[in-house]
Amino acid sequence: MGLRELWLGSLGIGQGLWLTGWLSQQALGGMDPWFIAPMGASAVLLFLLPASPLAQPWSILGGNLVSALIGVSCAKLLGHSVPVAALAGALAAAAMLALRCLHPPGGAVALTAVLGSPGIQLLGYGFVFWPVGINSAFMLLVALLFNNLSGHRYPHRGGAGGRARGTRDPAPSLRGSLKEDLDLALASFGERLDIDREDLEEIVVRASLQAQNRRWGDMRCQDLMSRDVIRIGPQDGIDLAWSRLTSHHINALPVTDEQGRLLGLLSLTDFVVGQTTADPRRLPRLSQARRVEDIMSTRVVTASPQQPIPELARAFADGGLHHMPVLDQQQRVVGMVTPSDLLAVLFQASR
Repeated sequence: MGLRELWLGSLGIGQGLWLTGWLSQQALGGMDPWFIAPMGASAVLLFLLPASPLAQPWSILGGNLVSALIGVSCAKLLGHSVPVAALAGALAAAAMLALRCLHPPGGAVALTAVLGSPGIQLLGYGFVFWPVGINSAFMLLVALLFNNLSGHRYPHRGGAGGRARGTRDPAPSLRGSLKEDLDLALASFGERLDIDREDLEEIVVRASLQAQNRRWGDMRCQDLMSRDVIRIGPQDGIDLAWSRLTSHHINALPVTDEQGRLLGLLSLTDFVVGQTTADPRRLPRLSQARRVEDIMSTRVVTASPQQPIPELARAFADGGLHHMPVLDQQQRVVGMVTPSDLLAVLFQASR
C-alpha cells in the first residue's frame, strides 16, 4: 500500500466514523446506545480495504443485521453469558458465510447483542434495526461517497470476466484453462484467501501481459500498422464512402478533417444500422442518410504508435474490435491496425 492510499484510508476512517456517529445521533436522538463499537472495525474495512469482498455493501448490511438478529435471539433464549456470546458469534459467522455476506465486525455485533449494556438488552429485537441497521446504512453511505470521490471503484467489481458480446463466454483473454488452473491453485492453499477469483484472474492476465511485453521486446504498433490509410471526410457522400470501401476491399474508413485529425469511423455496419440510436429489438434497415457524418461512429477506440503489441491483442480480443486507428500526439491518423495485422506478426514469429 502506497503512502497516498494509507493517508486516504486513514482519513476515510476518521471521516466515516465521525459522520456516521453524527448522523446516527441526529436520527436516534437521545436513545442509548446511538452508536456501537463494531462500527470502528467496519470503517477499517470500508475505507482502508474497499476492494475486499468483506467490505462490499451486502457484506456490511447483511452481515451486521444477520449477526444482530442471531445475537438477540441467543440472548433471549439462553441468557446473557460468555458461553452464549460464543455460540452467537459462531452461529453468526456460519449464517454470514451461507448468505455470502461475511463481514468480520458482524461477530462483534453478535457479542454486543449478548453481553452489551442494560440499554442494549432492553432494546430486544429493536437492536437489529437501531442502532445496528442505522449505523450500518450511514457508514455505507459515507463509504460510497468517499471512496468514489477519492478514485476508488466502490462497490468493487472484478476487473476480469468482461463479456464483450453479452454471452456467457468469458472474455477471449481469459479463455482456455485459466479458470480451472486458478481453482486448483486456490484449492492447494487449503484455506480461504481474501480476494475474489475475478480479481485474481485480472492480476494473472496483467502479469502475463507484462511478460509478453518483455518477450516482444521493442516491437510496437508502428511496426505492424498500415500507413497508407484510405480515409473519408465528414461532408463526403456515402456513395463515395461505399466506393472506397469496396474498391480497396476494406471494412472501415477513418473520418478525418482537413488536417487529418480523427472525427469518427465509418464501417460497413454503419450503413445498415446507422448510429447507435436504433431500437436493438427491431430489424435494422439500410440508412437513408446521404453524408458520412450522419452515420459514422464517433466513439472510436484508438491506439498510439508506441503501444505494445500485447496490449493491442487484448484490446481486439476482449473489445470485439475489427479496426483501430492509430493517432499521433496531435490526434492525426497515422495508421490503421486490424486483427489481420496481428495474425501476420504472430505467424512470422512462429516461423
